[in-house]
Amino acid sequence: MKKLVPIFAFFLMPLFSVAQFAPSVGQIGTSAISADSNIFVEWATGCTITRGFQDISNPSLGYTSVGDPTFATEKAGINGVVSLGDGGVAILTFSRPIKNGEGWDFAVFENSFNDLFLELAFVEVSSDGINYYRFPAISNTQDTLQVDGFGELDATKINNFAGKYRSGYGTPFDLEELKNIPQLNVDAITHVKIIDVVGCIQSQYTSLDNQGEKVNDPWPTPFPSSGFDLDAVGVIHQVPANVEKYDNFDIFSVYPNPAKDKLMIRNSSIQPLKLTIQNNLGQIIYQSTSNKPIESIDLQDFSNGIYIIIIESNLQRSVQKFIIAR
Repeated sequence: MKKLVPIFAFFLMPLFSVAQFAPSVGQIGTSAISADSNIFVEWATGCTITRGFQDISNPSLGYTSVGDPTFATEKAGINGVVSLGDGGVAILTFSRPIKNGEGWDFAVFENSFNDLFLELAFVEVSSDGINYYRFPAISNTQDTLQVDGFGELDATKINNFAGKYRSGYGTPFDLEELKNIPQLNVDAITHVKIIDVVGCIQSQYTSLDNQGEKVNDPWPTPFPSSGFDLDAVGVIHQVPANVEKYDNFDIFSVYPNPAKDKLMIRNSSIQPLKLTIQNNLGQIIYQSTSNKPIESIDLQDFSNGIYIIIIESNLQRSVQKFIIAR
């Protein structure tokens, strides 16, 4: 059962489930983006699908079958949709990587016929096509009563799920939320993964949100079009065409390694750098900027151990490990 969250005003109020996120299409504060918006600079160019069951609790019904992976490419509303089924997965690729820009960076489109029948999916991204990292999705929908196969959801209670908006309107995602993951280059996202939420509240089938809560959405949908119906992924910020290398470890050199008292960073580019050091727990313990061809970082206050340094310019990013041993 969802925890009750208090709202504080100038007087005491009862506790109730929070409706705290962006509302439906057309309402003040919505984050929905029309497929016709000129904010989109490209659409996904490739798609692979791993189908899920029509009903995960009844595998005898078989897998979903509606649509073709190519239907998820090009502009939303052009090719139709491809249905993922319970727990099904789609991986989208692009002609050039998506980058972290100002505000939203890409949007995912589903084919809901109204603002209430919402089929949800998790969204993950990768800068190497191997390791994927999930946007922190939150569901404040109650989880004591199952939303049936044609049930309704309130958009203000869900965040960072694809499928939040009706057909023709994309749910946007901001890579800034994932920028502190050392292994992920948010300025060179090559793959976007869409994973159908199994909206069943039975523990053996349920999907959990970022807070460990059950995600309740329309279920079961035991049809060939079961689960999340992927229409398209639109790109808002993209690496420029003249950038040929997106994760360039040669431009930035870190030495000595192991280090003792100082760490040196050689910058062979002509761009200013942002430098971030994290300890082995992923905690940021140092940040600075540099315009020098060679930057020196004083390590006197650092303990022996393994660290990660993230070196970022406008167009390149390097993540490297180094050791302090005295």
